[in-house]
Amino acid sequence: MRSLVGRRLRSSLPEPRPRRRSRPMDTAATGLTFREATDADVDTLVALVESAYRGDSSRTGWTTEADILDGQRTDPEGVLAVIKAPDSRLLTVERDGTVVACCQLEHRGDHAYFGMFAVSPRLQGTGLGKVIIAEAERAVREEWGAREMHMTVISVRNDLIAWYERRGYRRTGRMTPFPYGDERFGIPRRDDLRFELLVKELV
Repeated sequence: MRSLVGRRLRSSLPEPRPRRRSRPMDTAATGLTFREATDADVDTLVALVESAYRGDSSRTGWTTEADILDGQRTDPEGVLAVIKAPDSRLLTVERDGTVVACCQLEHRGDHAYFGMFAVSPRLQGTGLGKVIIAEAERAVREEWGAREMHMTVISVRNDLIAWYERRGYRRTGRMTPFPYGDERFGIPRRDDLRFELLVKELV
């Protein structure tokens, strides 16, 4: 299953600039389509990310941050910036023509950064996240030669960190401050929020 999905996903990550629009790739094994996001996807992706992390609707899934943060998770400007960044790819994941997930992949030399990962709350717990992160790892390893995948997670999100640890990520203890006072990242409900770096070797 993995090799089939991997081969079909490969062209979703084109070479760096000049940017070209990626061709949708159907993955018969999972019924998913991976493609590179465009400007026309911005509103849909903002709604997806917000639904997965903020507000009462996010409580349908388990990735919610509603207990620790109010306000927004992202906005159209933030999503568009990821789409336009020269070393970044924002992948949308569709099933039956509906966007059900997304993730950001950023090329950072010998490693890649994984961010803006969101799965529709109604599909969380179905194994979809495992498929997406595995394909993201394969893609950055094969397309960019990345030897590690990095990500940052709010350090008090123990359930989420444990999920990533089961996927092979390790906690580094390296922390960066949460941007208190910048409501573009939300309105904190507690004063101990920090981001912890998680790392996985891609072998």
